Amino acid sequence: VQLVESGGGLVQTGGSLRLSCAASGSIFSINAMGWYRQAPGKERELVAAASSGGSAYHADSVKGRFTISRDNAKNTLYLQMNSRKPEDTAMYYCAAGGDQVLVPDYWGQGTQVTVSS
Repeated sequence: VQLVESGGGLVQTGGSLRLSCAASGSIFSINAMGWYRQAPGKERELVAAASSGGSAYHADSVKGRFTISRDNAKNTLYLQMNSRKPEDTAMYYCAAGGDQVLVPDYWGQGTQVTVSS
């Protein structure tokens, strides 16, 4: 399975951005997909996850601002990020796994998101 992220960049505080993650390869093995992020000097954290059945999880730090969605027909995962804050600045990684609950077996290369204050 290959995961390729896109959509990162520079955005001002309060702005919006949408990340995409295209999956290819043995996609039949994928169930849950999600987004992690890692800021400099910090541990990687789970931002949001979505199962193939449609259930979704969002971390408390992004609830009400970020929305995860997936288009199974296009094998693509999205993360709509609104009301961005400087503390959202991080490298964002797409991840996928074979279980209902996201336990990553596959990772994308990451896309940088920077929020200017």
